[in-house]
This record gives sequence, structure tokens and C-alpha cells, in this order.
Amino acid sequence: MLLPSLLRRRLFSSLATATATTPHVSPLTFSDIWAPATVSHISPATSDHTLFHLTLNLSSHQSLAARHVSPGQFLPLRFPSSCAFPPLLLSIASPPHVAQLDSEFEFLVKRVNGSVSDALCKMREGDLVEVGEVMGKGFEIQRLWSGQVGGGDVTLVLMFATGSGISPIRSLIESGFNENKKAEVRLYYGARNLERMAYQDRFKYWESSGVKVIPVMSRPDDRWSGARGYIQTTFLREKPISGPSTGAVLCGHRQMTEEITSILLANGVSKEKILTNF
Repeated sequence: MLLPSLLRRRLFSSLATATATTPHVSPLTFSDIWAPATVSHISPATSDHTLFHLTLNLSSHQSLAARHVSPGQFLPLRFPSSCAFPPLLLSIASPPHVAQLDSEFEFLVKRVNGSVSDALCKMREGDLVEVGEVMGKGFEIQRLWSGQVGGGDVTLVLMFATGSGISPIRSLIESGFNENKKAEVRLYYGARNLERMAYQDRFKYWESSGVKVIPVMSRPDDRWSGARGYIQTTFLREKPISGPSTGAVLCGHRQMTEEITSILLANGVSKEKILTNF
């Protein structure tokens, strides 16, 4: 069933950041097929424990794991049927080859006290959850390289993520999407402060793969010497746009995605080359 566009935007803006802050009722139709999955790893992803790493093992359901083919896809998850919490959609943080080779899915979960995500973050290794079929098209990255849509191949890819919206961006970066294209890639990653910024241990790896990482703190302490404020402000200050040869990937707060999209369009970036995963 198709959602009305406004409801769809509101729903998926929260789903895309891999969190469920409150139990929600929606017209989304989940598959009737649910498979057990084992929690193989869970740990804090940030020093303030607002984000958690979660890994699920699906080695007994490899056909389900094989359906993760594109960065930016989602996986429905629910607790065993005896639990009152509703299903939620989590954006997959690991690149598709992890599912193909290891039958595992990695996630970044935002913990909200009293919510289904809070219960999820309190689970232990060896606990069981149930997962449905992989959902969504993910980032349609081929739109950046095909000369048939919105002009020729891009030479600059701008990525924008806030909070747990970095989750599907991580999947895209580590999928090697730019290996054979050699476009310049910049990641503007916003968080309140370093205590709430996940994946800091992966920044050097991302940089070595050709991604310039630009952390932006909205409320840093006095020790922070990098970019301050919101990523929209930092981007406007730099604005390294080259019109039709620029592409963009966005995931995070709705205000950020709307404002960045407006800036990009006003500077000649094709709407077809501005990608989201919802």
C-alpha cells in the first residue's frame, strides 16, 4: 500500500536514522515470514550510551541475508511474539558483502528510554529476535554514474549525515561504491558533540578509501577545534559545488535534508542526483 507523501516523509525520516522513538502504527505491510536471528554482538557505540552497535547472525537463513544487495536498505525486526513491542525498521549499517559472506547484519541503534529501541539495547549476546525480509531499494547509486539521468557522471559526491543517520552512509562508504569511479567524496557528519558521534574509530579507514570526513559539532566543549554549528552552515561556508557534475547522498534529520536539498538545487545540482534511502 502506498503512503500519502507527507506521512511517508515523516515516517521514513525516522526509519532512515535507525531508531524507533515511540511505538508507531503505520500502513506499512510487513512480510508474513519472520525468521529467528541471534544477537551476536551488542555494545555502546558512543561514550554517552545513546547509540549502540548491534549485530545479528542469520547463518541459518542465508537466503534472507542474500537479499541485502544495496546500501541503505532496511530490515524489519521484532521481539518474540510474546512481547508487546511492535516491529520496527532498522537501517542496515554493514555493507552488503558482510551479509553475503558472513550472514550477518550490523546496525546502529539510537536508544530512547522506555521505547522499543531501549529494550533492544538491553539485550545480550545469544538472545533471539525475529527478522523479516529486507526492505527498500537503498541508495540508487547508479543515478550518479549514468549519463542518461540528470547529465553525465559526477566528479564530486557530497554526503550528509546527522546522528544515527550515519548508519546507512557507513554501509555505502564501505561497499566501495567509488572504487572504479574516482570521484571526490566528502562526508559532512553532524552530532551534538564527540560523546554522541559514532564510528570515530572508522574515520581513518574511510579517509584511506578516498572519503574526506568533516565532523561538525553543534554543542562541542572547549576542546573541540573543528567545525561548529550545523552541517548546513558548514557546507554553506565551504560550498564546494560544481553544478551538474555534483551528486549528493543524504540521511538524517528532516530539516537538514530539506535545507541541504534546497542549497544543492539552487546551485545547479540535478534533483535526480540527490539520493536518499526512503
